[in-house]
Amino acid sequence: MKGLSFISAFFGPALLKSQANAVNVTRPCTASTFSDVSLRGGEILQVSTAVISNYSAPLTAQSLNQYPEAVVGLNACEANITYTHPGQNDTITASIWLPLKWNDRMMGIGGGGWMTGYYFALPWPAAKGYVAVMTDGGHVLSESNNWGLKSPGNVDWVLLNDFASIAVDDAATLAKAATKTFYGESPKFAYFNGCSTGGRQGYMLAQRYPQQYDGILATAPGINWDRMILGLLHPQVVMNEKKIYVPLCEIDAFSAVAVAACDGDDGVKDGFILEPSTCKFDPTTVIGQAYNCSTGPSGRLTAEGATIVTAAWSSVKTVDGDLISGRPLSYGPSIGAPLLGVANTACTSTNSSSTTCTAAPLGVSLEWIKYYLAKDEAFDFSTLTRRQYDTLYRQSINQYSSVMGTSDPDLTDFKQGGGKLLTWHGLNDQLLNPKNTIEYWERVKEQDPEIDDYYRLFEAPGTLHCSPGNGWFPGDAMDSLVQWVEEKIAPEQLRAKTVGLEKERTVDLCKWPAKLKFVGGDADFAESYTCV
Repeated sequence: MKGLSFISAFFGPALLKSQANAVNVTRPCTASTFSDVSLRGGEILQVSTAVISNYSAPLTAQSLNQYPEAVVGLNACEANITYTHPGQNDTITASIWLPLKWNDRMMGIGGGGWMTGYYFALPWPAAKGYVAVMTDGGHVLSESNNWGLKSPGNVDWVLLNDFASIAVDDAATLAKAATKTFYGESPKFAYFNGCSTGGRQGYMLAQRYPQQYDGILATAPGINWDRMILGLLHPQVVMNEKKIYVPLCEIDAFSAVAVAACDGDDGVKDGFILEPSTCKFDPTTVIGQAYNCSTGPSGRLTAEGATIVTAAWSSVKTVDGDLISGRPLSYGPSIGAPLLGVANTACTSTNSSSTTCTAAPLGVSLEWIKYYLAKDEAFDFSTLTRRQYDTLYRQSINQYSSVMGTSDPDLTDFKQGGGKLLTWHGLNDQLLNPKNTIEYWERVKEQDPEIDDYYRLFEAPGTLHCSPGNGWFPGDAMDSLVQWVEEKIAPEQLRAKTVGLEKERTVDLCKWPAKLKFVGGDADFAESYTCV
């Protein structure tokens, strides 16, 4: 059995509380049981199986998009199906967990960063009775990319396409075939669950493979990848251009001051900004203010720090101010969100009173430049000028929007097939601004005013990238999706709560474009808020 230690900071699938009570009649959990499984366009290379008996996992080994929940006494069959696309010279493995207590449903599990799936997330849906499936995408399940080039200057287009879309489609096909082989019948309903890269995969399935899943929970999705992935480097480019490198502690201090300035605008002081887009905080107004660090030297907020946080919070345009179709190239994190991902620096103390810092760009974005734009593993980011950055932006859009962009607003086939796409996005997301998702929603609505019938978006104030933070986390969203698909009850709101804080607070998240508003009363209870 593969290692269950791929525990990640990403959160993902919320799962139904119920599962089948009776043990289903199944075939033996042996490789020969799955010997007839086939894949159009693919060649099965190997099938391996393992019996999972009385498996348990603690609360701390969290799954995706759900509240922490232990797995106890799971009995299932694991089938690992390894295959290739003849002529493509790739090797991909889909891992499928088939529970002995099956609820007639299937769930695909998305990934994060460069990972096409999370193996550690399989037990939770299986414990709820779902057949659960993930794919390795044809490369080692790692958050770094060491497979982007076939040779210097030459992109491995096969593996990139596997990662972008093909492998997640194959996984669904193989899981459905394995399900019918093992239980003697196909899933009645199929669901997909993912956040970040997993969210992008969910959108790709709705756009390109609309027949695979009845319901898709795709949160904080990494769509507009060709634009977004470079936008995450914008503050780092500004650092190099201006030769200013500020300790992360100072950057965090600016964010803390911004939160303090706007936290109470909604009538409640709760440690985050309810509506970041209305916060008018100007970091230059607090230059000279003292701050204290627990991880580094304390000091006073500087003009250099104000420059970097302003760049981090800004929408990205070209150096000439150009936009794409009237929209920015990408969006920085919301005011008040942590800036560790986009404005991090690496600092060393040279003596008791001096610290030297250098840029520390986000790995997934730096690797995008190295492998897919410069096509040179030795690319030196520190030499990148703003003009060269603009050029790379254009190259990324021109070369990869059709492969990785996942931005096609035409969901006609998904709609006509009865599919439902449910999305929430944290307003305190430190990597992907919810405006990126809102932009896509607006483009779909421009094309189809009946968007509400099959695609709904919810904002989650105070929630981080795929994890709760201080905000309200909708850990039962999968339940709402299942109800939408199977009972035709569309979610008007999503119940959400804080996780891991001293005091639990609840709220009903609003369906976009409605906004959450505090109307008075006890701010810890959902009844004190409304949608306007």
